[in-house]
Amino acid sequence: MAGRGGGVMRVRVAPVLVGGVAVLAAGAATVSYRRDMAAAWERLGSVDRRTVQTRFGAVEYCEAGEGEPLLVSHGAFQGCDALATPMNVVVDARLIVPSRFGYLGSSLPEEATAADQADAFVELLDYLGVPQTDVLGLSAGTSAAVQMALRHPDRTRRLVVVSGNFPGSPTTQVPADGAQVMLSGPVIWAMRRLGRHWSMVARSMGIPDGFPRDAADTAQIESEMDGFFPVAPRRAGVLVDAYRTTVEVNDYPLEEVAVPTLVVHAVDDPLTSYEAAVAAVSRIPGAHLVSLDSGGHLLLGQTERLSKELDAFLAT
Repeated sequence: MAGRGGGVMRVRVAPVLVGGVAVLAAGAATVSYRRDMAAAWERLGSVDRRTVQTRFGAVEYCEAGEGEPLLVSHGAFQGCDALATPMNVVVDARLIVPSRFGYLGSSLPEEATAADQADAFVELLDYLGVPQTDVLGLSAGTSAAVQMALRHPDRTRRLVVVSGNFPGSPTTQVPADGAQVMLSGPVIWAMRRLGRHWSMVARSMGIPDGFPRDAADTAQIESEMDGFFPVAPRRAGVLVDAYRTTVEVNDYPLEEVAVPTLVVHAVDDPLTSYEAAVAAVSRIPGAHLVSLDSGGHLLLGQTERLSKELDAFLAT
């Protein structure tokens, strides 16, 4: 605008105004974060979580469904409440989902390994009176599921691995320094709420380019994100996964797996390597690979196909 002398008058926004807007934005974000966390704790509180004492401490678990038992070794950032997420496709089975070491209400033994976790699974099965079960490993839960087959073939009827963390996958490498910063509840919440389409969010969840493609994909992604929260009671388990159990799988003798095995993996999974899954199947005697052309780590859009493949395999 023109000044009295005909020159240009520069208008400055008062710093106090800018600061006020920032304070208001931060305040609104704080309110939103607290509201979302309250909802997350309420969701967790609504889950029927039970606990059994073992030589490894407390093992928390959930059950659902009827039929033949199927023990689920859940992925990272999950827990026994993973029963509520679409990743656990509904099958005609009695689902037994323990919270792995360090997740939710399960203890974290010192220097715990996936082999220890498998032994804890067996103690839970003893408590439930289940002599033998099918075992399903999801993503970071692969190590414990494979250890069940290696250490307890008499208790493992069949092994299924979905979006597995197999030897040679990038997910089997020790994370870079500073990665723990990403395990902050507020940070993960901000990434979700303030950058839903941010590429880092997509990579961390294994969502390939071009997704979500429809409302069903969006709903599944949102449900998976909801399952991360509350973060605090899952953080210790995630750290054990990242720095120990997902790394040690590189040394597993897959050639010694002696139970029928099915591996399901999407070719476009940007998180756990499809090539590593193919290599693992070639090492496991008699293993069968179901290759999905798309869907990424969450197998988006593949619910019907996955359900069909699991039902067929578990019925044999």
